[in-house]
Amino acid sequence: MAATAGQVIVCKAAVAWEAGKPLVLEDVEVAPPQKMEVRIKILYTSLCHTDVYFWEAKGQNPVFPRILGHEAGGIVESVGEGVTDLAPGDHVLPVFTGECKECAHCKSEESNMCDLLRINTDRGVMLHDAKSRFSINGKPIYHFLGTSTFSEYTVIHVGCVAKINPLAPLDKVCIMSCGFCTGFGATVNVAKPKRGSSVAIFGLGAVGLAAAEGARVSGASRIIGVDINPSRFEQAKKFGVTEFVNPKDHKKPVQEVIAAITDGGVDRSVECTGNIDAMISAFECVHDGWGVAVLVGVPHKEATFRTHPGNFLNERTLKGTFFGNYKPRSDLPGVVEKYMNKELELEKFITHEVPFSEINKAFDYMLKGESLRCIIRME
Repeated sequence: MAATAGQVIVCKAAVAWEAGKPLVLEDVEVAPPQKMEVRIKILYTSLCHTDVYFWEAKGQNPVFPRILGHEAGGIVESVGEGVTDLAPGDHVLPVFTGECKECAHCKSEESNMCDLLRINTDRGVMLHDAKSRFSINGKPIYHFLGTSTFSEYTVIHVGCVAKINPLAPLDKVCIMSCGFCTGFGATVNVAKPKRGSSVAIFGLGAVGLAAAEGARVSGASRIIGVDINPSRFEQAKKFGVTEFVNPKDHKKPVQEVIAAITDGGVDRSVECTGNIDAMISAFECVHDGWGVAVLVGVPHKEATFRTHPGNFLNERTLKGTFFGNYKPRSDLPGVVEKYMNKELELEKFITHEVPFSEINKAFDYMLKGESLRCIIRME
């Protein structure tokens, strides 16, 4: 790989030229990494619902042409000026948020909301010089979430790259760079259910099932899955879900249903839909005195959270979380080790696999609700 250091690399990338149109495999030029950047050869990437959301460009600023993708695993090809803790050949996970290790958030044990590198969905260029590292015939192609992993090579700020065990299978651990850690961490790092406790999970997509997995690993005795799609329950059993509640099956609010079947409410709840009504229900279904609700889903911009203040006065706690409260560079290597030690199961999240040339199939699977995670092989 060293032979390409400092050179422009021409490679294949799946370019989103406009909203909702199939991605097009193009020859793109990938510039060398600049100060505090690394260039990575992506070996495996997977499709997350966030990619679909910004590809559809509904309800946010459309930024096109763009290279999407943010869940991936790869190998460092070259590093830019100032990069000291990564070297060519290192196995890495790119992450949509970062850890500069210098700001107040990074120095705090309680936060992973880096001032410099936190998620920015509108930015399509690199921080160093406000330019793109991708181009076709001299015209820039925009970045996505600072990662753009739907490309054989990509350039990422060093603070958004986690160095991991080179023995870890990248076609499995790549899903840790977003969806798995977001849900799993929301439960184990934020909700922190005790052994034998009850947990309600709102939304049984990939993130919700990762949250359920966190409850299972924590030793929860009752894990109640809440979803309006009854076909998801059978699959959810593999992730520890013991009961299923479909809000559409009941005339009264789902929080009242859950309170009735749990003698006053669950000990913990984790909301993974982004639906504001589900968020309110997740909070109001936890037990007074000790219940904790954790919000993971991202609501639309006009959403307002409305609940009676008495729900707080009765000692219910509402928390939010971002990327499962994991610091990407500090914490992700340890989560990978948990998988290597067989403490975590990732295979059951991976439902499909396609070659890079068929990346649009991954979008079809997700749009039809058939996949949790589809792995895209770059070679």
